[in-house]
Amino acid sequence: MTQNADILCIGSVLWDVIGRSASAMRQGSDVPGRITRLPGGVAMNIAMTLARFGLHPALLTAIGRDAEGDELVAACSERGLITDLIYRSEDLPTDRYMAVEGANGLIAAIADAHSLEAAGAKILAPLEDGRLGSEDMPFPGAIALDGNLTLGLLSRIAQSPLFANADLRVAPASPGKAERLAPFISAGRGTLYVNLEEAGLLCQRKFNTSRDAAVGLLEKGAARVLVTDGGSDATDGRADGVLSQTPPQVLVTRVTGAGDTFMAAHIASEAGGMGPGDALDAALKAAATYVSGETPL
Repeated sequence: MTQNADILCIGSVLWDVIGRSASAMRQGSDVPGRITRLPGGVAMNIAMTLARFGLHPALLTAIGRDAEGDELVAACSERGLITDLIYRSEDLPTDRYMAVEGANGLIAAIADAHSLEAAGAKILAPLEDGRLGSEDMPFPGAIALDGNLTLGLLSRIAQSPLFANADLRVAPASPGKAERLAPFISAGRGTLYVNLEEAGLLCQRKFNTSRDAAVGLLEKGAARVLVTDGGSDATDGRADGVLSQTPPQVLVTRVTGAGDTFMAAHIASEAGGMGPGDALDAALKAAATYVSGETPL
């Protein structure tokens, strides 16, 4: 089954517990709304979107051998994701993410990805033991990687010969983990997907536009960057040029997972043969459809 995988998704696969309210909220608000539990995590969100675009993603992650873990693996399989390379831990619980969203956007979130961090390099075993590749024959395909891994492991990946032949696409899990992507800038490896705030944290300066942020990241050594800024222009920056486009304007009904949807749609569009402009346009449209609530969870 793993031989059919056309992209690897490495990082967090967990349960998302999301509380959403149609009311604007602030600290201390107590309002009516809906609470849902769905499969989530950056790697999972990217994989699910890739599957909707017709790709066959394989997951490299850590999931506990508890009841929640068994249920999560089953949910992944039901969504067409390849699960037989997942590291299943006997002594680590399945990770979780909890967020509260109001009409005015994300209010607060907590990511409990401690089991993924504790598993560390064990999740990468298929890339070095011959199942997917080895140091002598590195995996040659596309890899979507998220910043929920530790800085130490991400630093190792940025330099590792196991990833030398991969089309590596990297995203932070959140602004709080954005600086974990710095090793990929230093190594000049991979395509980085960040928002305006994350770009500023990586460059240690404030940017007013995604175009300025993309130029700043390239000047620091990034090989390629995709910078988003909510409903404002998004930018694709690389050594041979910088391209900016404006996303469609929609009524925002949810925000958790929007960046993951953008990244997955962009990867899928380029995998389908689209050029930079068309791929950026397709990704922005997919993200807009998602935040409007039209895309099924």
